This record gives sequence, C-alpha cells and structure tokens, in this order.
Amino acid sequence: MHIAILTFQGFNELDSFIALCVLNRVKTPEWRVTLCCPEPEVTSMNGVTVRAQSSLEEARGADAVIVGSGILTRTIAATPALMDRLSLDPARQLIGAQCSGTLILAKLGLLGDLPACTDLTTKPWVQEAGVEVLNQPFFARDNIATAGGCLSSSYLAAWLIARSEGMEAAASALHFVAPVGEKESFVKGALANIAPYLPAGRRAA
Repeated sequence: MHIAILTFQGFNELDSFIALCVLNRVKTPEWRVTLCCPEPEVTSMNGVTVRAQSSLEEARGADAVIVGSGILTRTIAATPALMDRLSLDPARQLIGAQCSGTLILAKLGLLGDLPACTDLTTKPWVQEAGVEVLNQPFFARDNIATAGGCLSSSYLAAWLIARSEGMEAAASALHFVAPVGEKESFVKGALANIAPYLPAGRRAA
C-alpha cells in the first residue's frame, strides 16, 4: 500500500506533516507513505525545505493519493506543465485533498458533481470552478474525500486508514497523536466525522 502525499513548493507543513505522521502509525509490512514532490526539494510556506521521497509520476501508480495545500496552489492549478504530470484515477485509487488541494482536484475534473470541503481562503476559488463547498471539515463519496482546515488533515488520514486497514487501526493512529487527557474525546470526535462516509463494513472499530 503506497500513499503519496502531493507536496508542492509553498506547501502547508500542517497538511503534509500531520497526514504523514498519522498514516505512518500503521506498521504493516507493505505500508509506505511518501512526500511526493515535483522537484527533488520543496520549500514550505514558512521556509522549511524537505527532500522528495517520491515523484509526481510515481503518484500515478500509488494506491492512495493526498493532495496537500499551500500558498502557491492557484499558480500550480494554472500551470499545465505541472498539472499534466498528474494522472489520478478514482476507479483504482483512494484520493483525498486537503484545503487548497481541493482546487487541484476540481481543476483535474475529478470532483464532477461532488460537493467538497476546503479552507475559507480557497472556498471562492473552488466555487468558481463549479464545485459546491460544504461548511464542514470532511466529506467523502466512494473513493474521493476532501477536508477543510489544517487540523482536519487527521480526519483525511484516518479515512484512508479506515478504508484500507479498518476503523480499529484508524482509532489507534488517532489515539497516538491526540492530546493527553483528551484522547478518548478526540478519537471519538474524529471518527464521528469520517464514519458516515465509510462503506458499511468499515464503520465499526
């Protein structure tokens, strides 16, 4: 299971790193999570430079893809040289987007008539792309999910884990990162956000 977190220049650290941390709580042998970048190195919106662990082309063969956000997403979405490197297929991949990453899914034509979640800054741009924006942190249908607000990246990661490894694995991953003294309430709240959008057989922990 390879999960590629698309991480572009100007990326938001919370979106990419929280998802990376939560997803890596799964310890099954074939589980692999990578920061997937268009260049060998990318620098975040706050000046943190990281090395790519996989390329955009490798995302085409990934089992799951998260499209992260950042301050340059509108530019990226309007750059054919970058967008043409993305070939995602919800028929065979789990695909999630975080905040302005939702705009990239819209521009790729992957949302269709689906409503979506995004952050408040990106909301009007997603609406301009013809997508209904929901006032909630998470939404999914079939193999596509979107999340709005930096800290909702934990919901997106938990959805991917629940879809692939089950609700118990998702609860365990969330429990590890949850604040001490709030673990049970945090996990309960997070799972309540994703459970309605899981297949019936994946909703029980």
